[in-house]
Amino acid sequence: MSIQDQKAVTVNLNADSKKKEHYQKRINMRKSTILFGTIIILGCWVTTVQAQNNTPFVLDVPYVPTPDAIVEEMFRLAEVDGDDILYDLGSGDGRIPIAAARQFGIRAVGVELNPARIKEAKENALVAEVTDKVEFFEEDIFEFDFSEATVVIMYLFPEVNLKLRPKILQMKPGTRIISHKYTMGDWEPEQTKTVTGENGKEHKLYLWRVPANGLAEFK
Repeated sequence: MSIQDQKAVTVNLNADSKKKEHYQKRINMRKSTILFGTIIILGCWVTTVQAQNNTPFVLDVPYVPTPDAIVEEMFRLAEVDGDDILYDLGSGDGRIPIAAARQFGIRAVGVELNPARIKEAKENALVAEVTDKVEFFEEDIFEFDFSEATVVIMYLFPEVNLKLRPKILQMKPGTRIISHKYTMGDWEPEQTKTVTGENGKEHKLYLWRVPANGLAEFK
């Protein structure tokens, strides 16, 4: 082979090598594009599944369990009897509706936004054997209809009480409202009771009865 032929072969080989290199780069770019697109699609799918399976909730009040002795005092203050229907707004582990159902044999309902607390409450009701008397709803207390209640129990913040007040004032006259610790603004309670717990801590309990003229008093 002449030197000229060798040069020609070398040039052709170099050209072929560059073509292969360019082709491989195009393949790699296409693979990267496909991979990137797949990641985006998977990310969107995961986000959608999470949105479908995890219902977001924001609690207006942290969960603080009411001691059993204080629950008993709430029942006394409200004069709960066998004809009542009791609702607990922000029912947590369900202890108040469960105690009401066990003691008085009444229908008792808990309304709670946290699904973990709802699950716990239902399990507690099963253990207490009162599932035929109690119900627990994973709902927003501001949107939930609790108008059938004759007794309403609350352990909420003052601003939450005030936000609920217009709804409460539209309930049946005579409905008893018990609030643990917090008042309802300028709506003066009918009774106030201070109870000392087992640990020596004082607990304020307030009782209101829905007036006949309801909302008209506060317009």
